[in-house]
Amino acid sequence: MGTMNVEKIRNYLPHRYPFLLVDRVLEYEVGKSLTAIKNVTVNEPWVNGHFPHQPIMPGVLIIEALAQATGLLGFRTMGEEPQNDTLYLLVAVDKARFKQAVVPGDQLVMKVELVKRKGIMWVFNAEARVDGKLAVSAELMCAAKKETVA
Repeated sequence: MGTMNVEKIRNYLPHRYPFLLVDRVLEYEVGKSLTAIKNVTVNEPWVNGHFPHQPIMPGVLIIEALAQATGLLGFRTMGEEPQNDTLYLLVAVDKARFKQAVVPGDQLVMKVELVKRKGIMWVFNAEARVDGKLAVSAELMCAAKKETVA
């Protein structure tokens, strides 16, 4: 079991503002699961346009936040910090369900569980909750591979 603050997270994910969507890892168990949070604020870049008088976090950004959480679990499971030549890509989203809106002021609690790993492919069950209520669930498939230089 372990935790990660945002500085440690930045060692594992290449994302930076405004696209780093994991603020803290509350706990993880290598090869099993990870729980992280995203604090949704009124200062998010999407607030002015989605929607101007009633901001709702776009579902695609919630899926991206969950995918970033899978990346953290994947790299911790591989036992290494990613190198510049390692790409961790979201390759499929299945069974996505959006149950409730996520708005500024919410804290998104994301849990990802490793279902299986075969070669470079990883499959995860993922869910995001607000105040204990399910907001989004999905099955995510990701791939970790070395980038080839042409």
